[in-house]
Amino acid sequence: METTETSVFIVEDDAAAREGYQDLVESIGLKARAFSSAEEFLDSYDNEWCGCLLLDVRMPGMSGLKLQEELSRRGSTLSILFLTGHGDVAMAVEALKKGAMDFVEKPAGGQHLLDKVHDAIKESARLRQKEMAAKDIRSKLDLLTSREREVLDCVRAGKQAKVIARELGLSRKTVDWHLSVIRQKMDVESSSELILLLHRADRA
Repeated sequence: METTETSVFIVEDDAAAREGYQDLVESIGLKARAFSSAEEFLDSYDNEWCGCLLLDVRMPGMSGLKLQEELSRRGSTLSILFLTGHGDVAMAVEALKKGAMDFVEKPAGGQHLLDKVHDAIKESARLRQKEMAAKDIRSKLDLLTSREREVLDCVRAGKQAKVIARELGLSRKTVDWHLSVIRQKMDVESSSELILLLHRADRA
C-alpha cells in the first residue's frame, strides 16, 4: 500500500474488537490497517499517512494518549478518533483538548462510528492540503536572497515601496526591481497576491 493512500488505522489491543473494527471499515470499501499496540503502530508509521486513526485510550505499554502526543510531536495529519471504555470519558475529553477529533464509547460500531470515520478522513485531507500548501510557500521563500527577504519583511509590515527604499538605503527603482523578482519567485502577479500569500504562510 502506498503511504500517501487514505486509510483507516486501528490501534486496539483486544483482538476481537480490532478485527471487528477492521471488518466494519472494509465493508464500505475503505482500506484499513490494524495494530495490536501503539508500539507496533509506530514501528510501521510513516508521516505521509493520511486518514483516520481509531485509537484505544487504554492499552498495555504505551497508552493511546501517549501515542497521540508522539504523533503530534511528529506533525502527523491523521485525525484521531478515540475508542473509550466505561470510565474513560474524562481521558477522552482531555484528548480532545490536545487535538483529537472525537471519541466513541465502546462497544462502538455501526453507522454512528462510520459517520465519525468519514468526518475524520475529511479533516485529515484538509490538514494534509494545508500542510502541502505551507510546504510550497516555504520552498519558495527559500529561493529568496537575503536582500529580497529584507524587502519582503517590509512588505509584510505593510510598508510602501518608497518607505522601503528609504529604510533600506535603496533607490525606488531598485526596490521595484526586487519586488518584481520576489513576485516571480513566489509565483504571484501582484503585490496584493503576495501579501495574501504571506498571510497564508503566517497562519500555516
